Amino acid sequence: MTSAEPLLQVEDVYAGYIQDLDILQGVNFKIYPGELVAVIGPNGAGKSTLAKAIFGLLTPHRGKINFKGESIAGLKSNQIVQRGMCYVPQIANVFPSLTVEENLEMGAFTRSTSLKPLKQQIFDTFPILAERRRQRAGTLSGGERQQLAMGRALMLQPDLLLLDEPSAALSPLLVNSVFERIQQINQTGTAIALVEQNARKALAMADRGYVLDTGRDRFEGPGPDLLNDPKVGELYLGATTAR
Repeated sequence: MTSAEPLLQVEDVYAGYIQDLDILQGVNFKIYPGELVAVIGPNGAGKSTLAKAIFGLLTPHRGKINFKGESIAGLKSNQIVQRGMCYVPQIANVFPSLTVEENLEMGAFTRSTSLKPLKQQIFDTFPILAERRRQRAGTLSGGERQQLAMGRALMLQPDLLLLDEPSAALSPLLVNSVFERIQQINQTGTAIALVEQNARKALAMADRGYVLDTGRDRFEGPGPDLLNDPKVGELYLGATTAR
């Protein structure tokens, strides 16, 4: 699964929204080509802040962020997209007044080739989007919107897909559907960094996982190992670990 060089490497990153008040306090993170890596932790641990720092929505005060062997710290999001990374935020992740198909086309704004084959790939991955292709995105259910947001990001065929809390506010049934799609995308070779509140499901499907707490990476290891680690279970997963 892993190669010699990480696709993305975050080293000793400090970042925050207010000067002299860092939420991330020396975070380390890496993901190799084709991996699915989960980032879990309690509320306020810095999970979404890490995602924003990686994608150029927040400039680190200290540390390194390398993608494909080159520094991307300080780059704008559109520059990072052009290098092969896409980001799906937790909220406001579709254009509600546009149709499903128009949203997908907006996702491929940097491409000059025909979009028809790409759209068909997305419709094959997310059949519900094919059924709703002429429907306005604002009328979709929460789960359908999440699938559309992921589909739009995939229109650029990224090497790394960064997902921020994709299961937030979804029913258990829709959560299962979204997670199945995430696994399906990963199986095509796309690396996925999954920032997720549903720690058990995320770790169960992840090649590796990171546990963030108070802006630091406290634990790192294979997903199933973290899921069954008594210390991780006691502190971050509830009283008992999964069996």
